[in-house]
Amino acid sequence: MSDSSYPPIEPWRTGIRGRCPRCGQGHLFSGFLSLRPSCEVCGLDYSFADPADGPAFFVICFACIPSIFLGVWLEVAFQASLWVQVFVTGPFMLLTCIPPLRPLKGWLVASQYFYKAEEGKLG
Repeated sequence: MSDSSYPPIEPWRTGIRGRCPRCGQGHLFSGFLSLRPSCEVCGLDYSFADPADGPAFFVICFACIPSIFLGVWLEVAFQASLWVQVFVTGPFMLLTCIPPLRPLKGWLVASQYFYKAEEGKLG
């Protein structure tokens, strides 16, 4: 089926849930961060998708930096031991860094489809 037979769906509706950006029904991922080759419902080929390091960049900006501030604050305010840092800052970093990766990658892939992003060409 052609793209014109499907109504456009906003990227945040499909990508964050890990659904196909064209039909909104099929799955986008085959593993935690591995994209499927195509949608099992509408057959959309996902070879156009290349979010590169976008999800990791957003996670670094919005999750890792607060984790560093937490560790520094614990050290300055309480002179926390290494074990306190490991058991407080470590889980905080894991819980704020790993879960957002998949929704962010799905959102970036869906945005690429929705806005018809492609490689730039000099011309």
